[in-house]
Amino acid sequence: MSEQCDHNCEGCSQNCSENQSMQAALMDGCSVKKVIGVVSGKGGVGKSLVTSLMSVLMQRKGFKTAILDADMTGPSIPKAFGVKEKAQGDEFGIMPQRSKTGIEMMSINLLLPNDTDPVVWRGPIIAGTVTQFWSQVVWKDVDFMFVDMPPGTGDVPLTVFQSLPVDGIIVVTSPQDLVSMIVTKAVKMAEMMNIPVLALVENMSYFECPDCGKQHRIFGDSNVEEIAKEHNIDLTASLPINPKLAAACDAGMIELFEGDWLNGIADKLEKIIDEK
Repeated sequence: MSEQCDHNCEGCSQNCSENQSMQAALMDGCSVKKVIGVVSGKGGVGKSLVTSLMSVLMQRKGFKTAILDADMTGPSIPKAFGVKEKAQGDEFGIMPQRSKTGIEMMSINLLLPNDTDPVVWRGPIIAGTVTQFWSQVVWKDVDFMFVDMPPGTGDVPLTVFQSLPVDGIIVVTSPQDLVSMIVTKAVKMAEMMNIPVLALVENMSYFECPDCGKQHRIFGDSNVEEIAKEHNIDLTASLPINPKLAAACDAGMIELFEGDWLNGIADKLEKIIDEK
């Protein structure tokens, strides 16, 4: 604890015992080995897509994976997996829904009467709901939980970093120059909270012509390597503009995707599963 500590842990980056005590506890009998946050500095860069793809990849490797959809105002995880049944609960807690291959998930859209109902809540209520998704849902023997965060550095990301035992984050970006500044904000927030940045993913990096195989940089040249080097991030990946991925999400069939773009990140996660 710092000598200047005022015992107000809100927004504090010190990893002291008092700050750690803010972490919400799982329900009795539940366990999650690794919590990986998927973050972005701005919306519309494909954060939910990366969350979905990573959970599918780790499930294919034989790990039990789960998704906590913390993007309350823009939940899209259930649709990507074709999950339409609402979550049910009893006196023991809320049961997460499962995808076709067994990926567990909890999202606000699994609780709302209609998927199109807006969530018109203040920030503290949204942040409190995220904590409830961690502490009041029956997460049984999960190896990897991916947390799909809302964009930016506001209440919800701060709540996730403080209330959940986050082991690392994956930052999602796109090729535009402006995004590099916004990525820096997200990375610096993680650094303030002592959360390691595991990888940087550039979505919409290029379009590969189906006829000739040539790659076209529609949004400009990639700057993912430069951003990664600037922040000492040792692992990067590039996702193409792929109509098949968009179609798979729209059809609720993301678990059938084919592509090796994120395999390097999956391999890295596999190596940290037994780390304390």
